[in-house]
Amino acid sequence: MWLYVVASLLGLFLLRRWHRERQTVPRLSEKHVLITGCDSGFGSLLARQLDARGMRVLAACLTEAGAAQLRAATSDRLQTVLLDVTSSKSIADVTAWVRQRVGDQGLWGLVNNAGIAIPTGPNEWLSKEDFVKVLNVNLVGLVEVTLSLLPLLRRARGRVVNVASVMGRVSFFGGGYCPSKYGVEAFSDSLRLEMRNFGVKVSVIEPGYFKTMITNVDNLEKNFYTSWQKLPEEIRTAYGESYLKQFVKMLKILQNTYNSNLSLVTNCMEHALTSLHPRSRYSAGWDAKLLYLPISYLPSALSDALFALFYPKSVGKA
Repeated sequence: MWLYVVASLLGLFLLRRWHRERQTVPRLSEKHVLITGCDSGFGSLLARQLDARGMRVLAACLTEAGAAQLRAATSDRLQTVLLDVTSSKSIADVTAWVRQRVGDQGLWGLVNNAGIAIPTGPNEWLSKEDFVKVLNVNLVGLVEVTLSLLPLLRRARGRVVNVASVMGRVSFFGGGYCPSKYGVEAFSDSLRLEMRNFGVKVSVIEPGYFKTMITNVDNLEKNFYTSWQKLPEEIRTAYGESYLKQFVKMLKILQNTYNSNLSLVTNCMEHALTSLHPRSRYSAGWDAKLLYLPISYLPSALSDALFALFYPKSVGKA
């Protein structure tokens, strides 16, 4: 009997959740959304997706070529602007540009999607500057863009959608990418609490591994060999060239698991922007849901042992 009661309660819970998540925000065609990193990947697809839905998309691209390509694939409603998230002047200029377009109604949505992964590699192979380059784009730039646009978002009682990663839950490779995504998670959590009374909702997207420019294997492999060539002889001797080759081999094996269906991520972003009841977090991809997130809840000793099974082995110790 208790089994039936539990099953019934679970069914009612899921039905209520399904109903709540299908409720959408009214008058979407009047709402402006700024998306960063629209040159390719998730940003480009989301811009086209929201444009097709009739929303007023403000697409921020790093290059004019990326902006032109996006304009050619969308309606006249979509507007593009060049944005370098590592430049305070560029952010200030874009903020003024957005303010002119949204007017008194404010900015409904901000999607912080811009990001990079290179330089990456074992931590000892990298310099402080390598870490800073990634952190400036993925975390510091995201924070500055958000803070600059918060007055417009508060005016509209709108949405902030920050793209983190499953690598903001578990970290099994070096460089600035994982620390930056952990930082995005932390910033989003504090911002969500602070904005609660203002009616601004903050969501985090946690994709697994997808085929984008960030995960391009050729670029990553070139990055590894470049870092290796710069290393002092002492460090190269300690790791051994076999470590480098194993690292590249592991990367190529991993790419076979990358998901090419980017809409799994952009659908989460769209829901966070258009649903009356958006989630605080969205996991996108089977690997995120079934592998990385469960691993993140394991004791560190177990997760370390699991990742160590696939990690390259160095030739020496100290």
